[in-house]
Amino acid sequence: MSAAARDPPLAQEDLLLAAAYVYDAQYNRNIPFETSPQAVRLYYLYNHWTMQAATYFFIFVDLFLAVFEDPAVYPLPFLATSLVEVLCLLVFFGRLVHFAKVTPRNVFWKDTKNICIMIAILVTLIDLIIYGALKISNINSIRWSRFLRPIFLINFAESRQIRRVFRSIRNTLPEITYVFLLFMFSVLMFSLMALKLFGDRNLRTVEGSPYFTNYLEIVFDLYVLVTTANSPDVMMPAFDFSWWYSLFFITYVVINTYLFMSVFLAVVYNNYRNHLKNEIRKLAYMKHHKMIEAFNILKVKEGTEFVVQESQWKQLVKLVAPDINTSHRELLLRVCDEEQKGYVDKKSFVRLADLLNIQVIAMRIQTHPLEHWMPHVYNSAVSLFIRSMVQHKGFVWTYDVIILINAVFIALDEENPLISYAEWVFLSLYILEILLKVYTYEPRAFFAKTQFWNWFDTSIIIAALIATILNASLKSASQYNSQQVLDIVFILRVLRLIRIVDSIQRFRVIMNTLINIVPTMLTFGGLALVVYYMFAIIGMELFQGKIQFFPRNSTAHHALECGNPALKDSMFARAKYCKNNFNDITSSFVVLMELTVVNQWHVLANGFALVTHQAAKLYFIAFHIVVVIMIINILIAFILEAFFVEYSLEKSEVETAIEKKIQELGVGIQEEELRDGKLIDNMETSENDLGGEEITKKKSKGLMFKIASKRYRTVDALLQRMFEAEILPEDDGPSVDEILNLSPADLYPKNPTFDSAA
Repeated sequence: MSAAARDPPLAQEDLLLAAAYVYDAQYNRNIPFETSPQAVRLYYLYNHWTMQAATYFFIFVDLFLAVFEDPAVYPLPFLATSLVEVLCLLVFFGRLVHFAKVTPRNVFWKDTKNICIMIAILVTLIDLIIYGALKISNINSIRWSRFLRPIFLINFAESRQIRRVFRSIRNTLPEITYVFLLFMFSVLMFSLMALKLFGDRNLRTVEGSPYFTNYLEIVFDLYVLVTTANSPDVMMPAFDFSWWYSLFFITYVVINTYLFMSVFLAVVYNNYRNHLKNEIRKLAYMKHHKMIEAFNILKVKEGTEFVVQESQWKQLVKLVAPDINTSHRELLLRVCDEEQKGYVDKKSFVRLADLLNIQVIAMRIQTHPLEHWMPHVYNSAVSLFIRSMVQHKGFVWTYDVIILINAVFIALDEENPLISYAEWVFLSLYILEILLKVYTYEPRAFFAKTQFWNWFDTSIIIAALIATILNASLKSASQYNSQQVLDIVFILRVLRLIRIVDSIQRFRVIMNTLINIVPTMLTFGGLALVVYYMFAIIGMELFQGKIQFFPRNSTAHHALECGNPALKDSMFARAKYCKNNFNDITSSFVVLMELTVVNQWHVLANGFALVTHQAAKLYFIAFHIVVVIMIINILIAFILEAFFVEYSLEKSEVETAIEKKIQELGVGIQEEELRDGKLIDNMETSENDLGGEEITKKKSKGLMFKIASKRYRTVDALLQRMFEAEILPEDDGPSVDEILNLSPADLYPKNPTFDSAA
C-alpha cells in the first residue's frame, strides 16, 4: 500500500485554506491573510461577491451624492445628503475593520491604502461637521473633502486593477517629466521669439486686441497651438502681414506638435509597458507562490515524490468552482492526471488556477426535432439538398451580397414606392434565411446562449419586421405617420448591416480583439471616472455660478453674455457656450469631455479666465496635461499592446491542453452515465460546430465540449503567461518580499533557483 493510500483524511480547515490560496491565484488576488480557521472563514466572507457588490454600491452612492449637493442637479437638504454620506463612511469603516480581521496586524498597518482610507474617512467627517456648523450659522463655505471621494474607489482591495494603473502612471512620471520640461522649454523659447518678432508691429487679432504683446498670453496661445485647436487662427495676423512669418508657425508645429507629442507617446508607451509587465510578472510569481502553498497543504508522499490525491483534488475543485458540472471536473482531472495514476503531481497542480479560468461549455448532442418527428421527410433527398445548400459557403456569400444590396436601397429615397416594396423583399429574404438555418441546425444549439450572432440576427430581423408592420398599419389606418416608429425602422434597417462583420474573417479578428480588451478597458473607465470626478469637484468650487445659461428668447439682463458682463464681445459668448459651465456635476463632466476632445478648449479656458482670473487657465492646462497627454497616451499604448498581442500570440498552453484532451476523448462525454465520478469510455464524435459542416454522427445523449472563453488572449493574461513560462513548476520560487520588490530592471527574480529558468 502506498503512502498516499495510508495517509489520514485531510482536515476540513486545511482544505478550506488550500482552496483560499487557489481561489486567490485564480483571480490574481494578493491579499495576505491569517491562516487560522476563523480568519480563513472571514476571508471567504470578505471575498464573497455580495460583500464586494455592496462595497461598490456604497462607493458609487458616495460619488453620486454630488448630483444632490450644492451646486446640485437635483437639490436635497444638507441633512439628507450628510446622513447618506455618514452611512457610506460607516460601511467603508466596517469593510476596513473586516479587512483588518483577516490580515496580519503588521501587514495591515504598513499597507498605504488602508491608511489612505482611514484618513479619508476622518477628514470627511471633520469636513461634514465644520460645513454643517457654518451652514447653521449662515456662513458660506466649501465642501473640500468631496475631492477625496475617489480615494475609496482606488484604495479598497477590490480595485486592484485601478491601483495598478495608478502605480504604472506614478512609475512613468519621472521619464515623462523630463520630456515635458524639454517640451515646455521649447514652448517658452518660441514664445520669446514670437514676442520679439511680432510684439512691436502693431498687429491686431480678429477681436481687435493687440497681437502677441503679452508674454504669458503668447505662451498660452502657443501651447494651444500644439493641440491644433486654434490653428490657423493664431497665425493669421502675422501671415496677413507677411507670408514669411508662416515659416515660424510651421517650424513650431513640426517641432512641438509632431516631434514632441510623438516622443511623449513613445516615452509613455515604453515606460508604461515596462512597468505593466513588471506588475504582471509580480502577479505571475504571486500566483505561483499561492499554488505552491496550496500544494504543500494537500500533498502526500507517493513513492519518491509529493502529490495530491485524486479525492482531495476533487474536493478542492468543488470548493473553488462549485458551479462546474461533473463532466467538466472530470475533463480537468484528465488534463491534470493524463496517465490516470490516481493523483496529481506538482507540475500539473500548479496550473489548476489557469485551467479553472478557461470557460468550457458542455453542449448536449441532440437530434433535430424534425428528424425525431418526421425522419423520412427530414432525411429525404430534397431535405438533404436544402441542408447541404445552407451549410455551403456559397449560402453565406449570397446573403453577404444581399446585405450589401440592401445597404444601397437603405440610402435611397424612402418615399419611392419601389424602395418601399424592396424593403419587404429584403425582410422576406432575411426571414427565409433564419428559417432555413433553424431547419438545418438543431434549434437549441443554434440558439444557445453562446451563439451571439444568431441571436443578434434573429432579434434584429424580428424587431424590424414588427416595426415595419406597425408603421405600415398606422399609415394605412389613419394617415398617421409616426416619426418615432419610422426612426426605429430606419435604425433597425441600418443595424442589419452589422451582420457583414461576422461574415469577413478579418472583421471578426478585429471585433474579437475589441471584445477581448473590453474588460480591461473598464479599468481605464475607472481611472477616467476618478480623474474627471476630481477635476469636476475642483471646477465647481472655482467656477460655479460664474456663467449662466439662458433660453434663446430670454430678456434677462446680460443674457447674451451668459449672465456675466465680463464676457461681452468674447468668443465664448458669441459661440453661445453658456451651457458649458461648472454649475453642477453633470455640466462639469460635459465640459471636461469637451476639453478631452481638445477642439475649441482654449475658447472655454479664455471664457472662464475672463469671469475669474487669468490664472484660471492653469486649471485647463493641468487637465490637458493629465488627461490628454498622460492618460490618453497610456490608453493608446494599451490598445497598441492589445493588438500586438492579439495578432502575434497563439492560444495559451493550458487552453491548448484542454482542447487536445477534448479531441483525445472524442469530444462527447455521457454525463448521465458517470459512475462514482469516473469518466466513461464510450465517447461520441460530431463535426458540427454550427459553421457549415454536416453532422456525421448523431446520438440522443452525450455532450460536446467547447472552449467558450478567450480570456487568455487578453493582454494582461497573455503577459502573465509569458512570465509564468520563466518559472519552473517544481520550484517553490522566491519569497513574497522578493516578489514585491521586483523592478523592471530585474530580468529575473533574485532567488538563484530561477537562473536556470531563463
